[in-house]
Amino acid sequence: MNTTKVPSLFAICSALGFFAGCASEPESHLVTAPPPPAPTATATAAQPVYPSQPQQVVVSQPQQATLVSAGGNSYIVTQAPPAPQPEAVPERPSSQHVWVGGYWTWQNNRYAWMAGHWEVPPHSGATWVNPRWQPENGAIRFYEGYWN
Repeated sequence: MNTTKVPSLFAICSALGFFAGCASEPESHLVTAPPPPAPTATATAAQPVYPSQPQQVVVSQPQQATLVSAGGNSYIVTQAPPAPQPEAVPERPSSQHVWVGGYWTWQNNRYAWMAGHWEVPPHSGATWVNPRWQPENGAIRFYEGYWN
């Protein structure tokens, strides 16, 4: 075989291989997960779950709201929070538990809804002071809730 023809033969084979791969579309397959198993019957009733800490459940991105300053247990933002979310209050777990209602807080440059929950006060006679948003110098200051 002539060695001068090897590079051009190689180039021709490479081109044919490239175009042969483009000549047909690969088959496509839809892959899905199998359906979940059927629920099994149990003799025990489901127990309600009561979180010990608030859970973030809804996030809202208001227009033009920015954090102006933060200090201690408060934040100042340029736009009031959305209206409070309606909440269904689950059954009280015990006579010691106090309902802490849900509220909007400021996290990661947006309003975040913290769901209400039942909580045991830190000591006897403690009362919950709700978090609040208060107008201040053309902005809105958020004060965290606390046990008094």
